[in-house]
Amino acid sequence: MNPGASHPTLRRPNPPGHAAASTAPLRLIHPLLALLVVLAIPTTPTSSAQPKGAEQLSRAVRPAPRPPATPAALAATNPSVAPLQIQVGPYAGWDRCFTLSNGRVEALVVPDIGRIQQFRWAGENSPFWEDPALHGHPPDPDSTEWRNFGGDKAWPAPQSDWPRLTPRAWPPPAAFDAMPVTLSVRRDTVIMTSPVDPHYGIRIQREIHLPSGAPSMTVRTTFEKVEGPPVTVSVWIVTQLRHPVAVFAPIPERSLFPEGYNRQSGEALPSDLAVERGLLSLTRDPRRSTKIGLDTDRLLWVGTDQALLIESPRLRGASYPDHDSSAEIYTNPDPKTYIELEMLGPLRRIGPGESLSQTNTYTLLRRPPGSDPEAFARKTFRIP
Repeated sequence: MNPGASHPTLRRPNPPGHAAASTAPLRLIHPLLALLVVLAIPTTPTSSAQPKGAEQLSRAVRPAPRPPATPAALAATNPSVAPLQIQVGPYAGWDRCFTLSNGRVEALVVPDIGRIQQFRWAGENSPFWEDPALHGHPPDPDSTEWRNFGGDKAWPAPQSDWPRLTPRAWPPPAAFDAMPVTLSVRRDTVIMTSPVDPHYGIRIQREIHLPSGAPSMTVRTTFEKVEGPPVTVSVWIVTQLRHPVAVFAPIPERSLFPEGYNRQSGEALPSDLAVERGLLSLTRDPRRSTKIGLDTDRLLWVGTDQALLIESPRLRGASYPDHDSSAEIYTNPDPKTYIELEMLGPLRRIGPGESLSQTNTYTLLRRPPGSDPEAFARKTFRIP
């Protein structure tokens, strides 16, 4: 963060720990609407070994021109390929949860709290963290206490502008964090749309897509300036994840930062933070909160038997918030045992009628039993 502005998570409340939530049985949307949202779209499977770039994945997947493969034909030759399905049902105390599935992975979107609450292998535990103490609770845009539901959301950066543009420095601006959103479906994409934030004059739209046959999710986040004076802003995506075995990031050969990262929590750093041969590694510090910024475009969460890779392009020559950071890693102390992998887009000044967008790609990976976490990360990033 900017000097003099402490990171919000350093002041976050810490209710007792967390537990994984179970998903109640889902019901299909009303049959008429199901025609729109239970989709059978011919697509070309994407290899899980090499996730594609964010911009390539953000484009609509088009049918193979010769011959036009049907979902049934694809499923017959490759059982992992299935048409996208969207179901609606209760989840963790909320009445409506939209579950997107391509047969390999699932994304759970809860419109009442405006979050992608889970992303996981179909039927398995998710790397995403959530607070069970807040299950079923609504957001409160007027509260002075932050309701940290967990999951994945979009905030405006830099945070140092919040007290200047809104009546408070913390919690985050209401429409970005504490208001319900509406959901719509366009072919194979679910679209979250927020109200217009009364202080930024920005409406947030998030387009969520699961490529057919791939263990990945792309989310294109757009800030649309609807009203008010021009504002300089960046798309800031915050993903909260469970306590990891380790977190890794590739360090550019010509990093902007002498240490490979910049310090955003004073002198507080994870005790085991290390940078060696182009790879940064750390684990969650149970005693204190820490945060660093990086000029990379990829972050990797590694668990016991799975991993989550988050990618978001960094534009050459663009300016970024928080000392030119395009990625940030935050670790939370006990008892809330989570970390945040955060991706930031370029800073841009936008006025009414203008917008800016940033695309994140999330890819689930299998970690071989007993494999060395660092060796796994180097293989994932192709770092010798």
